[in-house]
Amino acid sequence: MSSRVYDDPCGIARALNLVGDRWALLVVRELLFGPKRFTDLRAGLPAASQNVLSHRLRELEAADVVRRRATGAPVYELTRRGARLRPVLLELARWGSATPVGSTAELSVAALLFALLTTFSPDRAGDLRGTFELRVDDEPFRVAVDGGRVDVVAGAPAEPDAVVDTDRATLRELVFGGAGLPDAVAAGRARVAGDEQAAARLLTLFPRPAAD
Repeated sequence: MSSRVYDDPCGIARALNLVGDRWALLVVRELLFGPKRFTDLRAGLPAASQNVLSHRLRELEAADVVRRRATGAPVYELTRRGARLRPVLLELARWGSATPVGSTAELSVAALLFALLTTFSPDRAGDLRGTFELRVDDEPFRVAVDGGRVDVVAGAPAEPDAVVDTDRATLRELVFGGAGLPDAVAAGRARVAGDEQAAARLLTLFPRPAAD
């Protein structure tokens, strides 16, 4: 736990005592799609110094939010308690996404996939049903759309309707920047296998939030 604590018995204050320090919730964000090595966390949070990130991980371990698992190269993963922060972060991201973007930094892969969860439009999805694989910087993710809902998890689906293989910068342009999938494929910035029309439609289901 941080030495900077709120002397307040409210549940919000007690939660912030555990995860309210800088980078803490972004560490949780990076781990929401699965375990990562320290070097992977550094790559996802390049503005966090090694010392600060190490200190924050120790605090999150002490708070039973993160655990360190030694399987060859040690990895960090969310505990059951840490995973319960997922809906909290979803709502926080939805709230924050309506504010103007003030950073030119690139989104991490985890942040980009999390943005898909927070901007998904059931109205745009309509009756679309399908399972897709997004390969982002060679990391596979299963994206399932059904009944006006979307789910994104790490790993490749067994029989996807379509596969979109690209890098995170191109995916961000395709989803939020108005770029067209055929143009990205023609430029060699994306590859598509399977139902190309369904893949193109999938990328239109995440409208960029309007600023408040």
